[in-house]
Amino acid sequence: MFFPSTPESPPMFENKFLDGFSRVPWYMVPLVWVPVVVASFAYGMSALNLALLPSLGAAGAGLFVWTFSEYWLHRTLFHWVPKGSWGERFHFFLHGVHHEYINDRFRLVMPPAAAAVLAAGFYGLWYALMGAWVFPFMAGKIAGYMAYDMTHYYVHHGAVSGPWFKKLRAHHMNHHHNKVERKFGVSTTLWDHVFRTYA
Repeated sequence: MFFPSTPESPPMFENKFLDGFSRVPWYMVPLVWVPVVVASFAYGMSALNLALLPSLGAAGAGLFVWTFSEYWLHRTLFHWVPKGSWGERFHFFLHGVHHEYINDRFRLVMPPAAAAVLAAGFYGLWYALMGAWVFPFMAGKIAGYMAYDMTHYYVHHGAVSGPWFKKLRAHHMNHHHNKVERKFGVSTTLWDHVFRTYA
């Protein structure tokens, strides 16, 4: 699915085919990841005979761990500009384009291919640590990722209502316009308080 270039969404790549994959509508996130969450949780319970309550606990733990991953990836990797001639370009492709074109609704959620690479890495890491419990744990973690991407899209492009989302929108817009070195949380401000990057 390809979307045309606009002033708010200029091309990132000279190759039109490659550039098309850099544009992702918001609904691709639940379309791709809801089945993964359901399948991962169901596989743990049906194929591996994991009990329901511990599985729910593992999913809750995964959701909580995601909130830290969200904060830490945003604070470190997304705002990292490597030294060298390729550094600025790397940063622009990874996250700089979002700061440069804040109203680009097609480059706001993570492309599924990039998210799949990260998810596969996390599955491998957590499997080494927890074995079969990785399946409900990663179901929770991926659900947290979906909440993050949907919240991110909503605070940028939604008709935000309710005190919680208004607070998140103000927090995130502050990151964009005033405090790029602070306010890294998107779906929660918890870790900004813990690591003193909130104020």
